[in-house]
Amino acid sequence: MISLQLLHQIVAAIGIVALGTAALLAIIRIARGPSILDRAVATDVLIAVVIAGLVLEEVVNRHSSTLPVMLVLSVVGFAGAVSIARQVAAREGPRLEVKDDRRGDDS
Repeated sequence: MISLQLLHQIVAAIGIVALGTAALLAIIRIARGPSILDRAVATDVLIAVVIAGLVLEEVVNRHSSTLPVMLVLSVVGFAGAVSIARQVAAREGPRLEVKDDRRGDDS
């Protein structure tokens, strides 16, 4: 039977591989683009992967000293996503509303 410590190490190793793969794919998307929105989403994913990596490190080493770092990274990721969304919305300009003049009656 597998000991609890060995199971803990296996799960941590699987987590490291999954987070490493996600980080690599996010970095590739940042490099390839093609649009600024693709790069922004990939950056948000990369920040989330870093936060998840810090959580995994906390669980493995059984401490909570990196919690402030995770909170700051969360705020930075949110602020970056909002600023990029505002920039893209400003670049597109105001949207035209199409009014529907059809009436429900046949007269």
